[in-house]
Amino acid sequence: MQIDMITCANPLAQYMEYKKRIDAAVSGVLASGRYILGDEVKAFEQELAVYLDVPYAIGCGSGTDALVLALRALDIGTGDEVIVPSHTAVPTVAAIAIVGAIPRFVDIEPGFFTIDPACIEVACSANTKAIIAVHLYGQSAAIGDIADIARRHNLYLIEDCAQAIGATYQGKKLGTIGDIGCFSFFPTKNLGAIGDGGAIVCKDQLLATRINRLRQYGWNNDRISEEPGINSRLDELQAAVLRVKLEFLDNANKQRKHLADIYSQSLGQLPLSIPIERAEAEHVYHLYVVQTGYRDTLIEFLKEHSVNAGIHYATPIHKMPAFKREVALPATEKAAAMVLSLPLYPGMEMESQKYIIKLIHTFFENKLLE
Repeated sequence: MQIDMITCANPLAQYMEYKKRIDAAVSGVLASGRYILGDEVKAFEQELAVYLDVPYAIGCGSGTDALVLALRALDIGTGDEVIVPSHTAVPTVAAIAIVGAIPRFVDIEPGFFTIDPACIEVACSANTKAIIAVHLYGQSAAIGDIADIARRHNLYLIEDCAQAIGATYQGKKLGTIGDIGCFSFFPTKNLGAIGDGGAIVCKDQLLATRINRLRQYGWNNDRISEEPGINSRLDELQAAVLRVKLEFLDNANKQRKHLADIYSQSLGQLPLSIPIERAEAEHVYHLYVVQTGYRDTLIEFLKEHSVNAGIHYATPIHKMPAFKREVALPATEKAAAMVLSLPLYPGMEMESQKYIIKLIHTFFENKLLE
């Protein structure tokens, strides 16, 4: 039997589910003649703020830009240190470099893959200005402990929620606990656009006003640049698509959780580590990440049988040429050698998941016979 390739993520599936609504929204924008910072962006910002229960939301061009704007708005720049995990997507660290600051890499909590609060405490110095807590794979970092550290050391706390929109910690939506929350709407994200997009959220009016200004050349209402800014505007087409999808986000996240539960129930007895969920937190499973010492052979086995699993992330950022640092991060390096992301997305067919589970069982059964 011929099996079509099962991908790790499938943004097309979600577009097809809401196709009529999305097509109508896009057509409405095209017919409006207003394509930049119009009614759709304003409405999306308001709806996102309501969803997250935060006063201010500002759309921008990408998740990377959201982080850059957050750092700029907090006056973090040349010579300042920002504590950040090395086990994250490159944009988290790229944003720090873009503003001229220095990433101070620290290790992760092995079971959760998120920044280790104990390592943050040790890394704080006179030059440290901020912490970026990355809520990785859809799960909260230990944000309560991290917020306490930030307060004690008088540091800003930025939440990178690119992979965790809709997730919670102690009942609060991620992105609303620190000083600023940053979101990505890359097509594969839990709330994905049909292209790039991002947003910044905060509780402080003056900070929101400054971010709003910085995303468009530092302009005031008269288009006078009060400070140097950038061009990072969420466009009307993307905002219209995101408004449609935001309405169904909680349901889509429930689908992800259901699929994750099936994986965990079906794979829990095999010689691999399945995800664990943090107490008092709600995981939204942007990725379903297992760990196994057979990672590289398993991923090849799956690929041979038309399953495209992923690795998030195979190379820690502190080992990449652009950001190389001599620092000991044992938990990070162990995770990089063992993590494997199994296909999981809203609209994934049950037969596809059963097929993947059967393949993984077959792989380990064969390993036991070797």
